[in-house]
Amino acid sequence: MNIASVGSALPPHFYDQETLLAALRANWTQRHHNVDRLEALHRNVLVGGRHLALPIEEYDNLKTWGDSNDAWTRVAQDVGETAILRALEKAGLGVDDVDALIFVTVTGVATPSIDARLMNRLHLPPRVKRMPIFGLGCVAGAAGIARAADYVRAYPDQVAVLLSVELCSLTLQRQDLSIPNLIASGLFGDGAAAAVVVGAERRADGPQVIDSRSIFYPDSEEVMGWDISESGFKIVLSAGVPEVVKHYLGRDVDAFLDDHGLSRSDIRSWVSHPGGPKVLTAMEEALELPDGALDVTWNSLRSVGNLSSTSVLMVLEDTMSDHRPEPGSLGLMLAMGPGFCSELVLLRW
Repeated sequence: MNIASVGSALPPHFYDQETLLAALRANWTQRHHNVDRLEALHRNVLVGGRHLALPIEEYDNLKTWGDSNDAWTRVAQDVGETAILRALEKAGLGVDDVDALIFVTVTGVATPSIDARLMNRLHLPPRVKRMPIFGLGCVAGAAGIARAADYVRAYPDQVAVLLSVELCSLTLQRQDLSIPNLIASGLFGDGAAAAVVVGAERRADGPQVIDSRSIFYPDSEEVMGWDISESGFKIVLSAGVPEVVKHYLGRDVDAFLDDHGLSRSDIRSWVSHPGGPKVLTAMEEALELPDGALDVTWNSLRSVGNLSSTSVLMVLEDTMSDHRPEPGSLGLMLAMGPGFCSELVLLRW
């Protein structure tokens, strides 16, 4: 199984962090919030700017969760369509070549799901097997690659497309002054990415998926996720995430690699989800990575923020296009998310 290509799409509305901070400051100052604290939290996440689903002035018109979700449904189709078409073009394929469409998100809900709506917009073949997946959060980019590889392992002559759409700005709770929500308001951005995964009977020059592993950590539901109420999605983000990374990730990566007769020193490229500065630093420490091993991930965080499940796919796209490892070398794709859980994908370039 090979990842033939990755294509991404970002909404056209980009704002630097100072502009976003000014808008949030205007909103929260009216409620006598500690603005200095807000600014410190935003600067600490090291994000330079983010793309938003809507022009910034339109967010004041979102009065209910229904308003936000309607916007999510509309924009998700726009960026999702673009990401899929770009990925297929890079792979030298057309919509008629698609056999399976996996859709992952954690920032909105729709029935029919976005993948169903894109069946019509893209004129995908009616035979396409659709697999919408909700709730995996940041881990879903890596997990989606693994599930797409599982599919083409069973059907080696077929093509699976993974689509991730995350419009995090539409989940912002403007009445929530908790520290997790203030951090989220400075960290998360919007975007979409699609990956084309093909079976062994099809030719592709992208990385081969050798194996994958899912790891679930029992009784960790409160580490990360959403509290869902009539106001929408309220962020759950424990300050203990970096400690979970330090405690478990090195052990789990070592066990996974050992099953293949490998060790960390055999891995030449690391394709990681950019959880945030503290999480990335914890990953570097837990895995004892050499300087620069996560540069592509750090650059993604600085340029567009954390895009939940979309981010690791964009890091993969950048790695494939601009930082391609030596042919035959090994790589590891990894992400962590609600559950709490990890997903590891072993690659050969």
